[in-house]
Amino acid sequence: MNTVAILGTFDTKGEELEALARMLGGRGVRALRIDVGSGAPSVPVDVPAPEVAACGGEDWEAVLALRDRGRWVALIARAAAVYLRQLVANGAVQGVLSLGGGGGTAIATAAMRSLPIGFPKVMVSTLASGNVAPYVGTSDIVMVPAVVDVAGLNRISRVIWENAAGAVCGMLDTAGTLPDPKARPVAVASMFGNTTACVTEARRLLEDTGWEVLVFHSTGQGGRAMEALIASGLVSGVLDLTTTEWADELVGGVLGAGPDRLSAAAAAHVPAVIAPGCLDMVNFGEPHTVPERFSGRRFYQHNPQVTLMRTSAEECAELGRILARKINAYTAPVRIFWPRGGISQLSAPGHPFYDPEADAALLGALKATLRSGLEVQELDCAINDTAFARACAEALLSLSSAP
Repeated sequence: MNTVAILGTFDTKGEELEALARMLGGRGVRALRIDVGSGAPSVPVDVPAPEVAACGGEDWEAVLALRDRGRWVALIARAAAVYLRQLVANGAVQGVLSLGGGGGTAIATAAMRSLPIGFPKVMVSTLASGNVAPYVGTSDIVMVPAVVDVAGLNRISRVIWENAAGAVCGMLDTAGTLPDPKARPVAVASMFGNTTACVTEARRLLEDTGWEVLVFHSTGQGGRAMEALIASGLVSGVLDLTTTEWADELVGGVLGAGPDRLSAAAAAHVPAVIAPGCLDMVNFGEPHTVPERFSGRRFYQHNPQVTLMRTSAEECAELGRILARKINAYTAPVRIFWPRGGISQLSAPGHPFYDPEADAALLGALKATLRSGLEVQELDCAINDTAFARACAEALLSLSSAP
């Protein structure tokens, strides 16, 4: 019989969590009730909170005595991640299901994020109709909007919870693990609308040789997800041709991926091919959302919801230095390519973001900051030309086969 962990604050949501357990039982699935609350559970549980909290790496009794809810949530969230990972590693549970408000959602999703991609994880939350990025992160958590508050079983919540229980049970039948990367090498690639032609061709060339290529859209979350997968050890090569998220991170656009973008390949010792794709642009929403401080800059309306701003020569110089500092940390083989005909579709000659001075500042700073032994290979083509895609794909194949 499959077992699903019911993870939640059984002191405040015991009745509701027990209802979930009964719904699982009605589907022939055993529920393992794991308490992460700070008070006495209102219904019987299988795993009491102190047993979970002991995995948190600090004196949980002292934290509990402070009666500081924030401190407890932080501790029990870390502990629950450790405890749940152990259960999954031992094959004790085949899925995880939870429901809650702010605290319950923070705790349960922290534990869920620590689990492998493909492992069934469903969260019913009062926060699921808003920005769920802090809760989902780079994982595959299914967030189900609670619609009504998680406060007793009623005609609305009963339907929502039954659907959530059905969802996790359905996942049990299809859940699988990611294939062994040694059986078929896996490459990750970064792509944007303005580098689609390049990455599509490079992917085709790699797949023709037996690789599997996972493409990530460079929208902030995409870059973070790609970095997380590289760090997981499942990746054999990195084709990071669209490093545009660093432009947003530096300048203040809406698609930054955080300061760790371009860091995972160094830590994971994975061969990489890097290009400055779309570092000529910073992303904003509709025109009225662009901060006033950028008044007078060069813009391009990509679509009604996306406004692009051309990076300046000063910004490009700093981007070149950032890129070089990240690449300097790489210990596995790495190649850097520069398309002289334009680093995006928009910056080619005759197009809206054509700016030779800014491009020269980027290239110059990149070259000047790279450590000894690393060079930039310049090609007489645009980034979306077949020749550029082929050079990048062949370089990755060469690096990955090197002893």
